Amino acid sequence: VQLQASGGGLVQAGHSLRLSCAVSGRTSSVRFMGWFRQAPGKEREFVARIKYSDHSTYYADLVKGRFTISRDNAKNTVYLQMNSLKPDDTAVYYCAASSQPVLRVYNYWGQGTQVTVSS
Repeated sequence: VQLQASGGGLVQAGHSLRLSCAVSGRTSSVRFMGWFRQAPGKEREFVARIKYSDHSTYYADLVKGRFTISRDNAKNTVYLQMNSLKPDDTAVYYCAASSQPVLRVYNYWGQGTQVTVSS
């Protein structure tokens, strides 16, 4: 499975941005997709995830109500819609996939895409 993240950029606080993660290869093996982020000097943290079988979603408290993860089956793409962005959302964002039926670890990772939110 290969993952290609895109859509990052520089935006002002309060504005929106949509990240995309194109999934290729053995797409049928994917069970979960997630978004993570890593800010300078900080550890990587979980942002959101979606379960392929039922499209159920789960969010980190810091982004709940502002970010939305979704999936386009036809395009094999997962999105992260980010609204009401804050300077604290500045980070490199990574998409990840898991092929496990019960999520324990993400075994595929894409390259990051930089999101910078100015105040």
